Amino acid sequence: EGEIWSFFPRRYLLITVGVVFIKAGQVSRKDILKDLVEMCRGVQHPLRGLFLRNYLLQCTRNLLPDAREEEAGVDKGKDGIVQDSVDFVLLNYSEMNKLWVRIQHQGHSREREKREKERQELRILVGTNLVRLSQLEMVDVRLYRRSVLSGLLEQIVSCRDPIAQEYLMECIIQVFPDEFHLQSLGEFLQTCGELHQKVNVKNIVIALIDRLAAYASRTDSPGIPNDIQLFDVFSEQISVIIHSRTDMPPEDIVSLQAALINLALKCYPDRVDYVDKVLRYTAEIFAKFAEGGDAAAGVSKELLRLLKIPIDSYLNVLTVLELGHFAPLLEYLSYAARKEISLYLVNNALDNNTTVPTQEEVDRFLQLVDTLITDQKDQDDAELNIDPEDFAEEQVLMGRLIFLMQAVSPDQQYLILNAARKHFGNGGDKRIKYTLPPLVFAAFRLAFQYKSKQEEDDKWSKKCNKIFQFCLQTVSALAKGEKRAELSLRLFLQGALAADRIAFDNCESVAYEFMSQAFSLYEEEISDSKAQLAAITLIVGTFEQMSCFGEENHEPLRSQCAVTASKLLKKPDQCRGVAISSHLFWSGRTKENPDAPCRDGKRVVECLKKSLRIAHQCMDSTVQVQLFVEILNRYLYYYEKDCEQVTVTVLKQLIDKIREDMPNIESNEETEQINKHFQTTLVHIRHRQEIGRAV
Repeated sequence: EGEIWSFFPRRYLLITVGVVFIKAGQVSRKDILKDLVEMCRGVQHPLRGLFLRNYLLQCTRNLLPDAREEEAGVDKGKDGIVQDSVDFVLLNYSEMNKLWVRIQHQGHSREREKREKERQELRILVGTNLVRLSQLEMVDVRLYRRSVLSGLLEQIVSCRDPIAQEYLMECIIQVFPDEFHLQSLGEFLQTCGELHQKVNVKNIVIALIDRLAAYASRTDSPGIPNDIQLFDVFSEQISVIIHSRTDMPPEDIVSLQAALINLALKCYPDRVDYVDKVLRYTAEIFAKFAEGGDAAAGVSKELLRLLKIPIDSYLNVLTVLELGHFAPLLEYLSYAARKEISLYLVNNALDNNTTVPTQEEVDRFLQLVDTLITDQKDQDDAELNIDPEDFAEEQVLMGRLIFLMQAVSPDQQYLILNAARKHFGNGGDKRIKYTLPPLVFAAFRLAFQYKSKQEEDDKWSKKCNKIFQFCLQTVSALAKGEKRAELSLRLFLQGALAADRIAFDNCESVAYEFMSQAFSLYEEEISDSKAQLAAITLIVGTFEQMSCFGEENHEPLRSQCAVTASKLLKKPDQCRGVAISSHLFWSGRTKENPDAPCRDGKRVVECLKKSLRIAHQCMDSTVQVQLFVEILNRYLYYYEKDCEQVTVTVLKQLIDKIREDMPNIESNEETEQINKHFQTTLVHIRHRQEIGRAV
């Protein structure tokens, strides 16, 4: 037993003596290295043999021959050349790998996990051989391909051990220069296809792709040589690997394709066809999985990551639209994943302010993000009952997207708006209240563009008429849904105002139609008293600014406003509505005299007197006084505008009435505000008296 234990120290001692002999230079370095590596064969115990050979490698680290044959001189037989060092390290590597693999097959099968863990801890001993080979300065690409790589790969394939194969392939990628990998891609990738079925080839190939992609994108890198078709080599070899490994998980296949896209984008940024080629191949693979029913749910995450890569790289959705096989891949995603990628595309367009300039591109883009536009067949109940705030946020993004649809010419812009209308019109009641209003405003803006180009386009007026027909139909569709009456009314009024401002040939008829639609909507859909008052105020305010109506249309419209206001349910609302309507008879303008307001003082006073009568009918004394103060301010406005029918006597009577009633109302915060309003009005009157322009 003592002889056995003394055997191992002797081997360490012999290695030490051999190193001394090499340094002394009296004996052939080449022969000593050969003897030492052969001597280590005598130790076949896996653990002891590994450490012995590692000791040999460490001791000879700086003593290995590193000269080319033509540079070695007359003593090359004695000192050796770089090929001798390669042979020495490869032999040591081969033996160490065999010892390392042998550990796996020792002991009881139930201790297998323990042995695998032990092997993982010892792997660096084997990997040191590869590091030593990479440190030989005289190893060039030719020698690397002929001797180094071939020797390494031969041992890796022959050992048939998954742990060893995966680790050593990754070591080769890490320790040797990028230039060597570029010149030996075929051999390396071909070996990947020959590895054990349990080896995770995906990680190996992705590691190599990522390293070469990083090399190509470095600022100090000369780039990929023209004679190396990097993408084609990887594409072909990855296809071979996938077909040879029938049990490769779908998510691993997608990860490989994602790495290939990364390579194409970094090494060939201008070759959109390379990215599309990867997408096409990925779609074909998924089609086969779909036929066999083997597509795993977990693959959606990897596919999502793959689809985001070109979006992040191009930062331009128009380039993504050039990828013909991008959209077909979306079909293999779940509803939630499709929605995520749709939001990703929309946010990318908005963040980069990417304009979509043609009808065809708008159609393709909206089809791509259709998950956000219409309900989907595969939506479940949870997805249908999405949080209202989240849903609103998504749809607001779609509304913002409309303003990125900008054509070069107005005619093209009209086609774009029509295309967008077809898509958004199918969004259902929940969505169109967010998407159709921006579409209407985009159409109004287009009409103003035509007006600005009227000297260049003699058909601009007809085109404007067509745009307003488009707007009328769109707002009418919006108005049919529940709880959208107020929004639709505002859009009808905005349309009437836009038609007035643009002043095309048929603007009066168009504006009248918009106004009549607003009145109809008010009468049929708006029932809340506060909403009614707000609506009639908007109608009056809009109508007052317009001047496109002839007297035959203007008179019935302004009368209708006053009548509608007088029919409000609550007396205070009636009072305020009639008072507001008085402005139409004073500052309203007609087509015959667009620069001369009506100035119908008689009708103004009639409205104010009627509002006073209604105020008197209010039962609440506080509200009555408040209305009197508001009416007083209306009278003052017209008096200062030189309305002859508003006299000082009327003003004094109203002021006296307010002073008489003010003490009789309850004292609270509301009455304080009313009194403050009244006192402010009196201060204003005194100020006007001082400058000689008022009471």
